[in-house]
Amino acid sequence: MISKTITIEDLVEEYPFSVQYLADKGIRCIKCGEPIWGTLEEACKEKGFDVEKIDFFVKELNELNEINNL
Repeated sequence: MISKTITIEDLVEEYPFSVQYLADKGIRCIKCGEPIWGTLEEACKEKGFDVEKIDFFVKELNELNEINNL
């Protein structure tokens, strides 16, 4: 399950679909082919997203994960 404390590296490795999702939200999670450091929450905060929006992103990512695993 994806949480806001997951590292970007783990998120990209375990849930490849998340790269496009985050890019669509304006959150870069890949730089020069390598994941950026930090957590999902930290990356979102760097882009100015509040706690409510971050929780929404986590919820959507988990829903997308369920769809991808059907």
